[in-house]
Amino acid sequence: MSNDPSASPLSSIWAVLKALPRRLATAARPEPLAIERLAGDPAASEPMGSAPDAAGSGEVLFLRAALRDLLLDRRKERRSRNLRAFLYFLIFALPMAFYGVLWARSSGWLRVGPSTDVVGVVRIEGEIANGNAASAHRVLPALRRAFESERVKAVVLSIDSPGGAPLEAERIFSALEAWRKTHPKPVVAVINNLGASAAYMVALHSDRIYAGRYSLVGSVGAILSGWDAHEALARVGVTQRVYASGELKSMMNPFVAMTPQAEAKAKELVEQMGQAFAQDLARQRGAKLAPGVNLASGGVWGGEEAQRLGLIDEVATLDQVLKARWPRLRTHEFGPGTTGLPFAQAAGQWLGHVLAATLPSMRLH
Repeated sequence: MSNDPSASPLSSIWAVLKALPRRLATAARPEPLAIERLAGDPAASEPMGSAPDAAGSGEVLFLRAALRDLLLDRRKERRSRNLRAFLYFLIFALPMAFYGVLWARSSGWLRVGPSTDVVGVVRIEGEIANGNAASAHRVLPALRRAFESERVKAVVLSIDSPGGAPLEAERIFSALEAWRKTHPKPVVAVINNLGASAAYMVALHSDRIYAGRYSLVGSVGAILSGWDAHEALARVGVTQRVYASGELKSMMNPFVAMTPQAEAKAKELVEQMGQAFAQDLARQRGAKLAPGVNLASGGVWGGEEAQRLGLIDEVATLDQVLKARWPRLRTHEFGPGTTGLPFAQAAGQWLGHVLAATLPSMRLH
């Protein structure tokens, strides 16, 4: 360093910074962060062969400390930024991706086809209605995948439903009959806990119908229901003005009394739909039905009684059917799955097990 008293500390710092690129370029082993070497190595701030005086050494130490603090701050900031990004990924991105995959799989959008010969299982569970898991919108894609897959050697309809909308059931069994013509495969229906009304209507269009001993089968018929609240409203002096273009236009309005014409029309509609169901039953089951029994009464029967009446072909559970008819084939689930959060049911079951284990005195005996 020069002995000129007019030399200022700023000129010394400028000299060190000016010499820094040359020192980095001529280094024997370059490092990614050479500025860190300057901050940590006292000899890095002085030219080789020169002996720094006291003032120069103080300026260099000051510069080195400032650089060291700057580097530490940048390292902390970088670690903090990476940690925040990682936490955001764990809290938001990963759960959303996990939920998206499960939702797509339960909805039928993300299902990998079988790689070996299998028996395809299509589930009709819950009320057959638009928006439910057993709706035609959800069941038809599962049926299509099962019939179009060359690896599927047979299709099993696993039914556990109280019925529902007849039109939804009609869409399902109409598509089922169409695919059976284009992709001939054995189709059987297995009724688990309940196969009633529209659910049994779907089962009629399979090759064979099975049900367990304790299954409930039947409920052949139709029903049309509605509320009648006009008398309750009349007690509080409330009425509804209805202007209809025809005498039957407002027949199902719960706030207006039913006219004799509306009552007759409602009964006529129910009788027509019930007769259509009974004719479909006779057409599909034919001589298998027991004579002299009104099977269109809307009643349900257990598995053994249903077999005696001809409503089903054999008493067997789903596992028994698969083992007896296709013992060498594995099963492949085509869905559709239940709606809602895919992991909600599992979480609820886990919580139930925890409560049952921690609170044994609350168990029912």
